[in-house]
Amino acid sequence: MAWILITPSSRGIGHAITRHLLATTPKSIPIVATTRASDPNETKESLLSNLHLDHDPSTRLDIQHCDLLSEPSISNLSAYCKSRYNSNPKTQHLGLGICLPGMLHPEKSPSQIDHDLALSTLKLNLLSPMMLLKHFYVFLPKKSTTLEPISGLPNSSLLSFLSARVGSITDNALGGWYSYRASKAGLNQLVKTADHHQRITSGPNAAVVGLHPGTVKTGLSKEFWANVKKDKLFSSEYSAEQLCSVLMRGGSGELNGGIDGFRGRCWDWKGQEVPP
Repeated sequence: MAWILITPSSRGIGHAITRHLLATTPKSIPIVATTRASDPNETKESLLSNLHLDHDPSTRLDIQHCDLLSEPSISNLSAYCKSRYNSNPKTQHLGLGICLPGMLHPEKSPSQIDHDLALSTLKLNLLSPMMLLKHFYVFLPKKSTTLEPISGLPNSSLLSFLSARVGSITDNALGGWYSYRASKAGLNQLVKTADHHQRITSGPNAAVVGLHPGTVKTGLSKEFWANVKKDKLFSSEYSAEQLCSVLMRGGSGELNGGIDGFRGRCWDWKGQEVPP
């Protein structure tokens, strides 16, 4: 049995992805979605609101509290998932993990770099994905695992992390955004390094990838909405559909010549590689 992890899911792209997967994956597939809210029921109600499905999705939507800035909290979530969904690795595995922690403090010049804000950015954008990797990669299937195709999920299991085009060193033509660029460049390196390990332990059964959603109309990008063309400013729902499509196509061998051409790289919402 496969299961899905989305963290965090209480708002923005994570919220939209959770709703999208509730509507497009089999009702037998559990979805673990996290929130930092004190009352997880509020997050669950928001995620289930007006879905209008032909079944009750509430029974498979498992909302768990997780503070992504706390390794003990991430470790507790991992232990819960192991006991509930992955107690037998021969028959149970993480089919899709989507990790989306992120914050932005844009600095235009070196003089604007604030130590505490930069440290907060690096903690959430880089260290929290590193801790999620540490505690969840073990749930990806091994080489010896026999995977059965599941409608709505990629053929290869994927652990994915939300990155950004500004994390590309090659594509950096403007400068600025020092802490955010550095954190996302580090995240892209984390993805590549983790996938080297996963290639050895999982072969084609699992991979690690990065995702660039474009500019999405969320709180993170709010102060830049006015500078973005309307056709390039995406809703969370559109972004969720596009990113899930990229994961589905790439994880099923339909992008860049197969899973070996997809893994360990960062992909944008159109299915085009973001250069390192």
